[in-house]
Amino acid sequence: MNYSRLKKFLSYYRPYRGLLLADLACAFVVATTTLLLPLGARYITQNILAATTPDTLNQIYTMGGVMVGLVLIHVLCQFYVDYRGHSMGALMERDMRAELFDHYQKLSFSFYDEQRTGQLLSRITTDTFWFSELCHHGPEDITISLLKFSGAFFILISLNVPLTLLMFLFLPMMAVYAVYFNRRMNAALLTSRKRIGDINAQVEDSLAGMRVVKSFTNEAVEQCKFNRENNRFLDSRRAGYRSEAHYDAGMIGFTELLSIVVIIGGGVAIVSGSLDLADLLTYLLCVGLLIDPIKRAINFTRLYQEGATGFTRFMEILEIQPDIQDAPHAVEVGTVRGQVEFRQVSFKYRDDHDDVVKNLSLTIDAGEYVALVGTSGVGKTTLCSLIPRFYEVTSGEILLDGVNLRDLRLHSLRQQIGVVQQDVYLFAGTVAENISYGRPGASREAIIAAARQANAHEFIMALPAGYDTDIGQRGVKLSGGQKQRLSIARVFLKDPPILILDEATSALDYESERAVQTSLEDLTANRTTLVIAHRLSTVRHAHRIIVLTENGIGEQGTHDDLIARGGIYAHLYNLQLEI
Repeated sequence: MNYSRLKKFLSYYRPYRGLLLADLACAFVVATTTLLLPLGARYITQNILAATTPDTLNQIYTMGGVMVGLVLIHVLCQFYVDYRGHSMGALMERDMRAELFDHYQKLSFSFYDEQRTGQLLSRITTDTFWFSELCHHGPEDITISLLKFSGAFFILISLNVPLTLLMFLFLPMMAVYAVYFNRRMNAALLTSRKRIGDINAQVEDSLAGMRVVKSFTNEAVEQCKFNRENNRFLDSRRAGYRSEAHYDAGMIGFTELLSIVVIIGGGVAIVSGSLDLADLLTYLLCVGLLIDPIKRAINFTRLYQEGATGFTRFMEILEIQPDIQDAPHAVEVGTVRGQVEFRQVSFKYRDDHDDVVKNLSLTIDAGEYVALVGTSGVGKTTLCSLIPRFYEVTSGEILLDGVNLRDLRLHSLRQQIGVVQQDVYLFAGTVAENISYGRPGASREAIIAAARQANAHEFIMALPAGYDTDIGQRGVKLSGGQKQRLSIARVFLKDPPILILDEATSALDYESERAVQTSLEDLTANRTTLVIAHRLSTVRHAHRIIVLTENGIGEQGTHDDLIARGGIYAHLYNLQLEI
């Protein structure tokens, strides 16, 4: 872990320093009381029982009371470590998830074009969980392990040096064995982490397209794809369980051998007179204390690997800088007239791709209603996506009222633009909540007014709970036309000076289309409007129609002018009349 990442790692402790210190203090007490209990047993067997007096029973009861008190303190501190320590980890996990989600929202469309949703979900859930486990258990395990190991070693060496040295001969072998299988477990866990991300991606893809799956009766195909990912995950888990079984069985074997060595070696020491029975009892109790920190230390290496892997995957996303962000000198958008100008604009989605838009120059006057038409793939939607800076131009510049878009704050710019997309996306929730997405906090009256403008009020009132009807995930309880009208209502509520309508009426029947078209004409009055249309009859009244081709602007003019010219537009229009 490099310095910058280490600094980032430690920063998550900063808000919870008090909680961390209290957690470590309790961990210190837990380790200390654990070490004091064998010494209490030794005191009873060696000091009290060896010198029998009339007060022996009282001394035993007193020492027993002290030991019970130590146990109570141990239990209370252990409870604090388990409860408050885990709470600290959960708080840090919450902070990480919030930071990552916030970063997700800053990343541009080009990032999401290359990513699978399931993998992104895995990073914000599974990876942050394992990192929080490391943040919580790591400091505790290190504190307890160091105190227990050093304390137990000091007690053992003070009781019998040769026996302690003999016992410590086993520790390097245990360490080598544990590290070997621990690495194998870590490799399997890392593979499993990737495999579960693949499962998430596959499930998300299949469930999102369930209507397509069922319409093509391809349930078996999706089941096959899921089974493949599921079995790959199973194979990775099997490898991990195999290494874990070797690890656990080996550690149990070493622990039992260590106990046998202590019993035999202790017996020999008693016979030779270098150790008494009380010390042997203490020795056996301390051996258990010595094994526990070794197990904790080894477990910490596993936890560290899991947490470090999760943190690495977390940081891989967090270190991706958004392609599009505010320039240092960017300013807020003031009063917008709505003039949009493209100056020698070129754009490609990736460096190794061809230009989608090349050296295009175009001026759209404030309040002008412009329609973009042309065959699929000529860049109509791409061109409109450059205005709100969903993508950054490769070269050239786009100006709003004479100001380069790069000199305007992104959030402020997008507040001036309303977009109705061809692929309507509605959120799980009520009708009112989805319309109010256009202006969060809008009153119910404003929401209803926007719905009326979009000719959606009547069908909304016919729903079981009207505006409070839950429409389901992605609006599955509504028809295509109803969903489209809700998306249009959102833009009515936002009331922006610039509109981009990407096939805004494509999902409507002819009756609904005429109703919404009337509303859109009211909405577009005195606003700069760009309409992407395949159905050319919907843009006959546009101030200007621009025909895009693979080589740029093929022709432009009013509907009547282009029909009279008999060029590309007239050909496309006549083709649609024949259908």
